[in-house]
This record gives sequence, C-alpha cells and structure tokens, in this order.
Amino acid sequence: MDLKPIFGFIFLLIVVFLLAMYWFVPFNSGYFSITSSPSNFSLDNNSDMQFYSNMRFPESRISYRIEDCTLQKKEDIQRAFEFMEEKTILDFYSVPTNEEIYVTCSSKNVRNENFLVAGEGGPTKSIVAGKFVVIFEGQILLIKDSKCPEPLIAIHELLHVLGFNHSENRKNIMYPIISSTCNQELSSDMIDLINELYSIPSHSDLILKDISASLNRRYLDIEATIWNYGFKDAPSSILKIYGNGKEIKSIEVSSMEIGEGRSISLSNIFVSQLNLEELELEVEANFPELDKENNRVILEIKK
Repeated sequence: MDLKPIFGFIFLLIVVFLLAMYWFVPFNSGYFSITSSPSNFSLDNNSDMQFYSNMRFPESRISYRIEDCTLQKKEDIQRAFEFMEEKTILDFYSVPTNEEIYVTCSSKNVRNENFLVAGEGGPTKSIVAGKFVVIFEGQILLIKDSKCPEPLIAIHELLHVLGFNHSENRKNIMYPIISSTCNQELSSDMIDLINELYSIPSHSDLILKDISASLNRRYLDIEATIWNYGFKDAPSSILKIYGNGKEIKSIEVSSMEIGEGRSISLSNIFVSQLNLEELELEVEANFPELDKENNRVILEIKK
C-alpha cells in the first residue's frame, strides 16, 4: 500500500492548521505605552545660588594642590579649606598631582585662560548628569591677601569652585566685592545646600529613558537609552526584557562613565507568548545605585 498520499495529506493538514493559527489566533500588534515611568533621584533645587542647579564634586572628600603662592596666600587658602570643613560635611586634602582643585597665585600658571566663571575661581571641567552637574575640576587664582580675620577672599573663590554664584546681598560672602568691614558671612542656606548635595551617596545611577516598543504579530522592536546619572562610573550591567512576566531577551550593557549613555536598538525579537499585553524592561546591576526604581519600566500595548 502506497502511504505517500496519506502522509502528503497529513502534511497538508498540518500546514493549513499552522497557517490558521498564525492568521486567526489573536496575536497582538501595535505600539506600547509606558505605564510606570522612571524617576531619577528626587532632589529639586530651583535656587539661583549656584551657576546651575545641583552642582557638586563626585565625592565630599575633595583633593587640591597649591602652586606658586606666598606663605600668606597659601595660609589663606588652607584656612579657607579648614573653614569649609568646619561649616559643612566637606573634607579637603592635599595631593602632589591629579588634583580636583588647582590653586595658584601667579596668573602665568593658569592652565586654562577661560576658567574665570565668576570672579577669580570656578569649575573648569563639569558634565550634566540628569538633575546634577558634576564638577570634576576647578581652579582658583588668588591675587590679593586677605585683610580680614577670616580669609574671605579665598573662601569666596573656593565657593565659586563649588559652583556658587555671586549674591546681591552685601552681607553675604558671595557679594562681588569683599567689604573692608569684614562682616560678610557664609549664609545658612548655602551651608544647608552644600550639606544636602553632599549627603547624597557617591554612587552610580543607571536610568532607562527614551523607550519605545512596537509589536508586529510575533516580532518585537525595542528602542531605549540607558544613562548613568550618578556620581561614579557604572560597571557593566544586564538589560532584561520580559513579556507578560516571562523573560524574552537579555543583553549585556558595557560600563559607563558619569553622564554617559548607551543606545539600545533591538529588532525582530521573536515572541512566543500569545496576546502579549505587557512589556517590562529592567537593568540588573550588582552594584550600589542612587535609585534602583528607575532601572525598571513597564509598558502596556495600546488598545
């Protein structure tokens, strides 16, 4: 008995069944919308005390180097560091090279002629990282000796390096002209802001942004960006994609410096789940972060 026609008929039935499954079983198609949005570390500072809101160095312990200063001016800047240590949670320490704050008393030694953000000191290298502006380097040029019991000129310039702008209050230490009466002071709101900013741990902070996803029957396309908006470089991590609670795909995300981002573009990801209703993207990182909540985003298919 020739079985070929029977097997051929069975094969045809299987093909017809699979085609029917593909065309008539209700697989979803469409675009996804975000139902839980990532929120970066919550610090809202609309103050105009700083050049830009939320400026700070990566760590509360900040290095410095002093070059070509007289004994008087060297003593002034060192007393300025001590003054800020007494008033705030900051800590300053001297290094021979690779300093974060460079102090000079001779204009010929200024390595960046355009560093004068305001007065005679300011940040020289910084980057926007989400809600923060992270300062990597700053410079101070001391020209005049202090005539006051406290080294007000040096403190004034140090505060510029820490990101503070001039004040219109004549009694504030950040007033553009240091008074001969030596009565200008570091205000309590400036102290509070410094302590608030530097009380935030010096961690990385990975955040998912600019997410879009579309489904064409059984195939998924995803676009996303991962940023490091923290105060420390982020080691490698893993981006995992879940559909209806089941893992669809995972990819390794390489390390990122402060303020750096990675674009992720994935196309034609086969989805085995029927009626895909919910997507979840999550960055798994085995290191401390400012906020783990912004590592995860949930999207639902648009009805």
